[in-house]
Amino acid sequence: MLLNISEAGHGNPIVLLHGLFGRAQNLGHVARRLAKSARVISMDLRNHGSSAHAAGMDYETLAGDVMQTMSALTIPAAALLGHSMGGKTAMAAALLSPSRVTRLLVADIAPVPYAHTNRNIVTALQTIPLRAGLTRAEASAYLEPAIADPAIRNFLLQNLQFGETPVWRIGIPELAGAIADLESWPGFPPGARYAGPSLFIAGANSDYIQLQYHAAIEAVFPNARYMTLPNAGHWLHADQPDLFADAAEAFLLAA
Repeated sequence: MLLNISEAGHGNPIVLLHGLFGRAQNLGHVARRLAKSARVISMDLRNHGSSAHAAGMDYETLAGDVMQTMSALTIPAAALLGHSMGGKTAMAAALLSPSRVTRLLVADIAPVPYAHTNRNIVTALQTIPLRAGLTRAEASAYLEPAIADPAIRNFLLQNLQFGETPVWRIGIPELAGAIADLESWPGFPPGARYAGPSLFIAGANSDYIQLQYHAAIEAVFPNARYMTLPNAGHWLHADQPDLFADAAEAFLLAA
């Protein structure tokens, strides 16, 4: 699948990949910083943003979409930055096509299975009646019993287009059918690894990259380095936008 993209800047290519329920604009701050010195391509992964909706969201498929889109843009190789689901997609792309990845930055995720509440979130989204005149406040009220944090509700509702005929920009049925794949991690062939420069950035207030996961990371990314951003949770690029952009610039623009 060819993905919807936004592009800015000139120079060596850097591809940005957002997380679950997100879209390319979520990484806008770091994109603008990097675009001062590089060609930055922000992609909407399938079933997100303005990309097409289609079944199949295992990480091999998502990585294939990224590689196909890079080929369509005549980009033989690029640095990849991915957050959460986008981070797993970037890791899969590096393991499947190592020669096409110059550097790898993974934001707050590891190559391991997780047990999250994403299925509950999708179920909650499906409770919202898409009727004419639906307001953001009403939609938020439908989500509140399952999603107490108003910031998370607001983040999710960025995907709902209000108006005469409200419609989801994300593929709700496709996501509902893919939660198991999205929370898992594929079994790659023995010997699959990416030996290029890799940086794993964790939020200090997040438990997504635990010390016990370092062995799994280093088994397939032997040149991995680690960084922790203070006062940041899983959405570290939103909690500490300048610190995250500083780290991304220092790593991805290194000679």
